[in-house]
Amino acid sequence: MEKALSILLLLIFINLFSQQKISGKVVTEENNLAAVLVMNMNSHKTTYTDISGNFSIDAHENDEVRFIKEGYYRADKIIKHQNLNSQMFVTLLRMETLIPEVNIKYKPTGNLKKDSEHFDDSKKVAALKSSMRVYMKSELNEPLPKNEIPKMFQGYDFQAGQVDVISVLGAAIGLITKSTQPKITTPNFYETQDFLNRIKKEVDLSFLKKYGMDEERIDHFLQYAEKVNQLSKKNRKVFESSAIEYQLKIAFVEYSKLNKLSK
Repeated sequence: MEKALSILLLLIFINLFSQQKISGKVVTEENNLAAVLVMNMNSHKTTYTDISGNFSIDAHENDEVRFIKEGYYRADKIIKHQNLNSQMFVTLLRMETLIPEVNIKYKPTGNLKKDSEHFDDSKKVAALKSSMRVYMKSELNEPLPKNEIPKMFQGYDFQAGQVDVISVLGAAIGLITKSTQPKITTPNFYETQDFLNRIKKEVDLSFLKKYGMDEERIDHFLQYAEKVNQLSKKNRKVFESSAIEYQLKIAFVEYSKLNKLSK
């Protein structure tokens, strides 16, 4: 009886002193990983990594230890003898972010003419936009009402009958300036191409690159702006970069809508 009791106490003593701790660090591809659940699957003991990714947990040789964190693939490690005497380093890999599937009702056929008709504006919307552009560029066929106060409500004009010297001088300066400016003429093909190339060299087109437009798309937009606003006719003889940039930005508003561009 005493011999059996001695053996039992010896086994308990050996079990108590054979229990060891393992320690280590959990990291990602970039840095240390905090708040990772560390679970001994044999003893069901758990702990968490600290802010620096360090952990320590009771474990025996051949125990299975699992490392779990939301957004990362879990890792399972079988404890080896060398793990009891040195730090473990565990790397968790981040899970891929799944992009929600987008359902496209219309399936492209490969026929560019047919597919473009489906994705472009409807015929009614396109016709409306076209007519609006023509209307905005056409001359007024009716006089605008004068924005002035009726004479019966106006006070006495003390300047009546007197010559406004400043106005006369301003009008004279305007006539002189107008006479010195070059006459607007329609450019030929080569003049137009030279003008568009000069725009690419001297005008700030960074606002186009923000929309991911490459060299080919920028050339396409410049051809569009030239066709719609006759830029070379108005600006090639008096080339002012800031004025041309402003006109391009106005043209780009309509261009981005027609081509469904976004940043």
